[in-house]
Order: sequence, then structure tokens, then C-alpha cells
Amino acid sequence: MTTRVTRILLALPLAPIAAVMSLAQSPLSAPPPPPAESATVINKRAFALGERLSYDASFGHIHVGHGMMLLAGPDTVRGHIAWRAIFTISGGTFFFRVRDSTVSWFDTTTLSSVRFVQHIREGRYHADRDYQIYPERGTYLRLDEPEVGEVKSVREPLDDASFLYFLRTVPLEAGHTYQFNRYFQPEGNPIIIRVVRRERVTVPAGTFNAIVVQPEFKTPGIFSQKGHAEVWLADDSTHMMLMLKSGLSFGSLNLYLTKYSPGTSR
Repeated sequence: MTTRVTRILLALPLAPIAAVMSLAQSPLSAPPPPPAESATVINKRAFALGERLSYDASFGHIHVGHGMMLLAGPDTVRGHIAWRAIFTISGGTFFFRVRDSTVSWFDTTTLSSVRFVQHIREGRYHADRDYQIYPERGTYLRLDEPEVGEVKSVREPLDDASFLYFLRTVPLEAGHTYQFNRYFQPEGNPIIIRVVRRERVTVPAGTFNAIVVQPEFKTPGIFSQKGHAEVWLADDSTHMMLMLKSGLSFGSLNLYLTKYSPGTSR
């Protein structure tokens, strides 16, 4: 779906602060049945134009860089009124540098993706990807590989970034497991989100009530089953990402919220 470093942000985003803290459900009690995907209630006030989230990134205890999520727009893409979500990460160590950017355009009404662009610079690895996504006919086209032509997608498709914003609109409940089949590349489905507990968490931006989720993607990366990632989301109507921890083959990857600027309206 995306490179492992870019997914740092997309766990986010992954992604955006106070409510009453409650205990996670007892392991001896049976959790309620998960809601059907088609019955999921959407909270479209979870984010707003101009919202900005800033993060510190570390491998273990070593600080390696900064990340940012910004919601801009709206833009018009092939007749769709769309949000423009911008994700960047930069930094590294003396032997490895990272400068990644991802931009997602998604419909302001349905949240379906209409375009997805990545520019990846990770050490010697460089990649540029530009996808045009067509929800109305269930296909997508990679512009940098035009010879492939349009490829079958899914109904109401989501990319890595728009999925994070979509997840923020879902009323997550402790003890529930959510399954979504909306990733625009069908081989990446299903995406599983387990809501495991509620707790207090302290990050550079402050101390918050949080809901902890375990995301699992079928594709390799930070949210693969082997990574055992956990994401702390604000336990309020925004569900903004407060913290992320994931185990990778080369160590532990961590993200911590340092600053939050709300959008113009909710």
C-alpha cells in the first residue's frame, strides 16, 4: 500500500481532545457484535479545513524526525468537491535520510478517494506514484504507468490517507472489531481495526483520554500483522492520533503528537 516510513503518518492517519475515561471491557465478558460496515454511522464533524497535526518520530529512544498532517482545499477533481490531505515526514540519522510526501484528494461528501500522489525519498530509494481513482466506475489508473490502463477497484474507494480520515468519523467502541473492504487496491482488503481499551496517555502536546486501536493491513508495512501496531486516538469526537507504536524488523517505531491546530469550523 505504501512504504513503511510513509505509513508512519498514515497510521495516523492513522489520524486527529477530551472525554470521560472508562475501563476496557473485562476479558471474561463477551463483547457485543461488531457493527456492519454498511451500518457505520459517519461523524463528518471530526475534522475541518485547515486542521494541522505535528509529530515527533523516533526509533526506540532515538529522535529521527518530524511529521505533519494538514487538511487543505476544497479542490475540484473531475467534478468532485474534494478535501486535499497533505502528509509529510522528514529527518533521519547521519547514515539515513527521509523526505516523504503524500497527498490525497477525497470527496467531501462520501470521503471516497479521487486522486492519490506519493513522492518517496528514503535513503537511496526514490519513488513517485500518481493514481487517478474513479469511484463512479470502480476503477483506478496509475498515471506513471499508463500502459497498464485502468484496473478494477472497489465501491467507495479509500487510499492510505483518506482511510485515516474516514476512520476518525467512525464511533469506535471498546471491545469491537471493525472490518472494512474499501481500500482502492482490492488485494489490500480487508482492513481490520480492533478497539482494545481506553486509557490516559501523555505526549508532548499534553495529557489526554485515549482509545487504543490495533490496525491490521494485509499488505507489508507498519500495520502488518507482524508489526503488532497500536495507535492511541483522542477519545472524543475528533479521534485525532495522539501516539503510535509499532515493532519493525529493525526496531520500535514511535510517533508522538507535539502540536494540534484545529480547523476553521466543525
